[in-house]
Amino acid sequence: MTTPCIICVAITGSLPTKADNPAVPISVAEQVESTHEAFEAGATIVHAHVRNDDGTPSSDPERFARLKEGIEAHCPGMIVQLSTGGRSGAGRTRGGMLPLRPDMASLSVGSNNFPTRVYENPPDLVDWLAAEMLAHGVKPEIEAFDLSHIFKAKDMADRGQLAGTPYVQFVMGVRNAMPADRDVFDYLVRTVHRLFGPEAPWCAAGASRPRTPRW
Repeated sequence: MTTPCIICVAITGSLPTKADNPAVPISVAEQVESTHEAFEAGATIVHAHVRNDDGTPSSDPERFARLKEGIEAHCPGMIVQLSTGGRSGAGRTRGGMLPLRPDMASLSVGSNNFPTRVYENPPDLVDWLAAEMLAHGVKPEIEAFDLSHIFKAKDMADRGQLAGTPYVQFVMGVRNAMPADRDVFDYLVRTVHRLFGPEAPWCAAGASRPRTPRW
């Protein structure tokens, strides 16, 4: 039996602007249209951020609600994954959209260095986000920027903070964090299977490196 390859599309992150590329979708309407194009091309998961009117990152639950509604209307059956990332808000504002009950949400379970700053995910915030996801039936995508984050996910699963088998994404290629290296990648896959079982799901993302990092 062949294991299917699932494509997750991130329509827009927190950083790219129309000055970088006029095609970057910023408004909710633009993001719904872009998601629909990816859906028709075969994407089955959308990792979604939202922006303010001026293009800056946001965690506004109302904007997330409109985006989720639009995607569900135009992309039936597509898995909606909302971002709780730290560039879009601080503290518990990062999880303000979880009561919307998306299918999935990103969950960074530890801190790490970015090119110019520390990506802070303190334990008390991680525990709160995980509890909110449990309460609202949201499947976390564990964002592993470091090997230790996979082991943290194992600890959280053992403590009952995560429902079912964790779904882990290896985030590779971010400067000062985990490198995009084939040997490292193979070890990460083996580690997930050793900790969570041979059928445990995983995914991988490779970050490009702009000439002037703006992380």
